[in-house]
Amino acid sequence: MIVCIVSDSHDRGPLLTAAVNEAKSLGAAAVLHCGDIIGTNTLRPLLDLGLPIHAIHGNNIGDFVTLGHMAAESAGLLQYHGSEASIELGGRRIFLVHYPHLGHGMACAGDHDLVCCGHSHEPEIRRQPNVRGGHTWLVNPGTVAGLGAPQATWVLGDLAAMRFTLRPVRAGGA
Repeated sequence: MIVCIVSDSHDRGPLLTAAVNEAKSLGAAAVLHCGDIIGTNTLRPLLDLGLPIHAIHGNNIGDFVTLGHMAAESAGLLQYHGSEASIELGGRRIFLVHYPHLGHGMACAGDHDLVCCGHSHEPEIRRQPNVRGGHTWLVNPGTVAGLGAPQATWVLGDLAAMRFTLRPVRAGGA
């Protein structure tokens, strides 16, 4: 299963939509958003793309009540998990959290195959040794909005191969 991993969209809906549109064209079957969405206007265009979205809120919570209503009315396309999420996709255990230090701790615990975080606006992809004697992938896609970063970025993840590629946001999404 191919996934689109994004974070820190900060109400920059067109950039988020461009990233998800490109991910969909590359075979993505779901979107993982690691927080700082702010409002429903940021996510609404994604619903038209038809990909399931798993989202958490981050530290810039925005209108979480309206996001909750949007999720309830999305026919299952938007799963709004609150501050963190433990989900299973493509046979992989995945944890979403906004803060990198909490992501690092969850990766070290070894309970998940993949831990995704955001907040820092600095992309990072690494295999983190865990206490179970294995490794957990820790992925921070940077900021899809490009705020305070050299460029807007997102990650294309292949859950079958456990391969993650940092990609720039392209204005046209292709």
